[in-house]
Parts: sequence; structure tokens; C-alpha cells
Amino acid sequence: MTEVSGTPEPDSHGMPGLDGGPGERLLRLIEIVDTLRRSCPWDRQQTHESLLKYLLEESYEAAEAIETGDPAALREEIGDVLFQVLFHARVAAERSAADGGFTIDDVADTLAAKLIRRHPHVFGSVTVTSADEVNANWEEIKNAERAAKAATAGSGDSAGPSALDGVPFGQPALSLAAQLQRRAARTGFTFDEFDDLDGHAVADDTEAAFGQELMHVVARARAAGVDPELALRTAARRFADQVRAREQQPG
Repeated sequence: MTEVSGTPEPDSHGMPGLDGGPGERLLRLIEIVDTLRRSCPWDRQQTHESLLKYLLEESYEAAEAIETGDPAALREEIGDVLFQVLFHARVAAERSAADGGFTIDDVADTLAAKLIRRHPHVFGSVTVTSADEVNANWEEIKNAERAAKAATAGSGDSAGPSALDGVPFGQPALSLAAQLQRRAARTGFTFDEFDDLDGHAVADDTEAAFGQELMHVVARARAAGVDPELALRTAARRFADQVRAREQQPG
């Protein structure tokens, strides 16, 4: 291919002007997202709220690629997740900092500071000898961060900080139940202490009763060292395989 004056030869991925330096393709990707936001009618209309479903969908597709052991699919799917991250940052950059706006550099700075802060055994003088000690330090640091945020917020909420602060309630119900139980357990509470539906008797076939039974299943899974979300996903995948196999049987 003959190089056009002022236009570098594309690299093996079809992107011009990239010599493979660390992070260089990420910078090019940021430029592409910026161009899409300015020039594509669909991209111009998107908001954080309208993009939410795509962020969730892409995350689940990445999870499926991991579960099926497909590295080629994983490369593509985590790229789609990355696009969502860059897109949300680009949308946020259209607001001023006073109005809650931020840039992708702000995102990177915040993440870098958090990683350094939560790894004092790597970037500081703390000494650890096992992964369990790393986890223990991590939890202490997160608790301190939550307390500091609550103090800074100054919302006047007399309830004060909670071990449940920061739990995303938008996640799937099963993983939400597991995370709430884990957080509660750190403060010495167990699900059994609250298993009375606030003292109200209910019929066995009500939504509340089924919900409590599912909470029991989550508690049993946690006690057995099993992630209930992954366990259900595995069972669902196995069921799907069985249905497809049955569909292929003659007669």
C-alpha cells in the first residue's frame, strides 16, 4: 500500500499512526469515542440512564465468555465493556465539575489512587504474608473510606455509617442477597437473627415467603463456601444443555 502524504500506514489492526506503545491504542480509542459522540446521531442522544442496560448486557456477555473458556470472545467482550466505560466518561465530561462532571482522566486518577491506597503492602510499608492478610487489610481500609465519606457528606443523617453502605442494589437479586449477608456478617449479624419477616405471619405461597426461603438458600450456600450466584448460573447452564440435548432426540 502506498502511503498518502500526511497519513501513516495502518498497523496490523487497521489503525493509522500506532506503533504499539503501551496505552497508545487506548488513546486512539478515546478519540474514536469522542468522534462518535460528536458525529453519530444515535451516540449523541445517549445518557447514563439509556446506556445502563448496555453496560449490564456487555458485562454479562463477558462473564459468559469466561464461563465458556473462550479467550477470543473474552477479548471482544471486555472490549465492549471498556467502550461502555469510555462512553460514560465522555458523557460525563459534557458537564462541569461543579455539576458532577468528570473525564476519563479523572476516572483513571480516582482508580489509581484507590489501588495504591488499598495496596499498602505493595506501594507502602505494610508487610503481609498471605492473601488472607491482604483481604483483612482491604476490608479495614474500605471501612475507613466509608466512614470518611459519611463524615464528609455531612447529610445530617443521624443513623450514621452502615456496613451496608456502598452495596449496589441494582445488581441481580441473588448476588444482592449474598453481598448483604456478607456485609452483615462482618458486623456480627447473621440472617437467622432477622428471619421473622418483621413478625408478620404469611402464607407459604406468598412472594415474601418465597423471598425468605431464597434468603435461606443463600445463607446455606455461604455457610458451605459456595457462591450462590455462580451456583445458580452453573445449574441454569446445565439445564439449558439438557433441554437442547432432549430437543435433538428423535421422536
